Amino acid sequence: MLLSIFCFFNSVTAATEFDFGTLTLGSLKLLGDAHLNNNTVSLTRDLAVPTSSAGRALYSRPVRFRQPGNRFSASFTTFFSFSVTNLNPSSIGGGLAFVLSPDDDTIGDAGGFLGLGGGGGFIAVEFDTLMDVEFKDINGNHVGVDLNSVVSSEVGDLANVGVDLKSGDLINAWIEFDGSSKGLSVWVSYSNLKPKDPVLTMNLDVDKYLNDFMYVGFSASTQGSTEIHRIEWWSFGSSFAAAEAAAPPPPPASAPPPSLAPSHSEEKESISKSSCHNGCVKRVNKFDSLGSEIIKMPKQFSYKELKSATKCFNANRIIGHGAFGTVYKGVLPENGDIVAVKRCSHSSQGKNEFLSELSIIGSLRHRNLVRLQGWCHEKGEILLVYDLMPNGSLDKALFEARTPLPWAHRRKILLGVASALAYLHQECENQVIHRDIKTSNIMLDEGFNARLGDFGLARQTEHDKSPDATVAAGTMGYLAPEYLLTGKATEKTDVFSYGAVVLEVASGRRPIEKDANGGGKGGISCNLVESVWSLHREGRLLMAADPRLGGEFDDGEMRRVLLVGLACSHPDPLTRPTMRGVVQMLVGEAEVPLVPRTKPSTGFSTSHSHLLLSLQDSVSDCDGIITISTSTSENSFNLGDIV
Repeated sequence: MLLSIFCFFNSVTAATEFDFGTLTLGSLKLLGDAHLNNNTVSLTRDLAVPTSSAGRALYSRPVRFRQPGNRFSASFTTFFSFSVTNLNPSSIGGGLAFVLSPDDDTIGDAGGFLGLGGGGGFIAVEFDTLMDVEFKDINGNHVGVDLNSVVSSEVGDLANVGVDLKSGDLINAWIEFDGSSKGLSVWVSYSNLKPKDPVLTMNLDVDKYLNDFMYVGFSASTQGSTEIHRIEWWSFGSSFAAAEAAAPPPPPASAPPPSLAPSHSEEKESISKSSCHNGCVKRVNKFDSLGSEIIKMPKQFSYKELKSATKCFNANRIIGHGAFGTVYKGVLPENGDIVAVKRCSHSSQGKNEFLSELSIIGSLRHRNLVRLQGWCHEKGEILLVYDLMPNGSLDKALFEARTPLPWAHRRKILLGVASALAYLHQECENQVIHRDIKTSNIMLDEGFNARLGDFGLARQTEHDKSPDATVAAGTMGYLAPEYLLTGKATEKTDVFSYGAVVLEVASGRRPIEKDANGGGKGGISCNLVESVWSLHREGRLLMAADPRLGGEFDDGEMRRVLLVGLACSHPDPLTRPTMRGVVQMLVGEAEVPLVPRTKPSTGFSTSHSHLLLSLQDSVSDCDGIITISTSTSENSFNLGDIV
């Protein structure tokens, strides 16, 4: 799955904002040894042999940091998640840095230089894993501010905040600069919640180090080691928009580089929202950008190819079952790639699912969506070919694995799914409502990153268009109450389903549990939303945490996740947050809205104009297809009775 970056701009005087949520191919420039690897950016080589390596990943547009007539430089804030892993723990040395660079085509030295320098002045916040006496390092586990030099002007010891850069764990960093007060602060934590106290603060007069326009991104190097430096997530915002300018022709060798500033006419232009596209990108060399890569859309496979790949659809190759088809593991004879082949049922509903899935997911590109490689429609067969996810589905990782899924993986998975849904709901040209968000439709790649799949029930519509009533479909325990009653799927019905997933992941319990002895009404013994809300009412919310985790989680982080789950599960759809808001909550950029101690009961009158006259809900559960019939009445329904 490819790394995605989405950026939007209103005008040159508006804020610059972008993140790894979605993609424009020209939005990232990789230099030196930097490359894409399993939906992350690797800044240095992935080699088991000790080596010295350097790489950079820069946002491809220069960002304005100084503006004529304004005595203050731009303020900015950035959040990123990164990891430093080592193929040989005894071989250490190197580090990475967030950097503001005057150009996008030079890179500094490897070793202790972190790839900094090489192109004039710079500002960087370094994360150093080796104590270099030459550069006056305090230790091999510190953060520092570098101003035109790798000898840090200010440092912070990460041991003081309990963070070990060499742990291999996902680490989160927040960097904020106030252009008016000239204050720079850095926070570092394993948690998604920004700590109360920064690990480093300083007053920084940036004017002497900044050009009017600078490039922002990351730089890293190894120093005769096997360290691997990866950026897993990045968001950035500043007080000025990026410049819009076509790349100027290369200057003569003897001429100085041209100014990064756009022309006056270009400053007046408004930059429209980038369309969501992606491509299969191979490793790029120095000075190459992603924009030169060719977008590959789903291809058409022959039936012969897929029959051979699945050994004639051998039962031993079955890796999953859905309501409308069976999934097989396949090995493509052409190149040996391992794929998942979905063989749709021959029913009319199966064919409808095929058309929906192909038309919708075929045009989507996001790092947290399962990638559709291709399709086949021959000999009466309908087949879809996907990337195979080596760690299977989330429900199996939660309930069938020998060891419990670690909390670090769970929080990363929830953030990934939230990012995917924010993309579907708010960032695509047409809004996509998934309609079947559940743990069995969330796949896990080799790094336990979430990939949302199964778009057979999805619907695509124009933004802000009122949805039509349809046959409500999905899985019991994940369906929003208003969806069951009206058959109208909206982004808020997806939010409800996501809330059920959040509570399921945090608690290790299914949304609806059945009594093993068949007791209780219909065998149902517990509704998870009700159970968690009861604990919240009693002031014992953390008791909902999965006991198999053995308490190995941050209490504040677990509380936040559970409250997000309840906020998304609110009976009133208008009260539920947006998925973009959920992403901000999970990364600590926004507070969770106040969740009432007692679960609200939202009632409304269902008239002929609100309810389907005869609503047959195709609802799947672990036992197959369940049909629920809801008829029209003038009675008042209480949504709280359904969830």
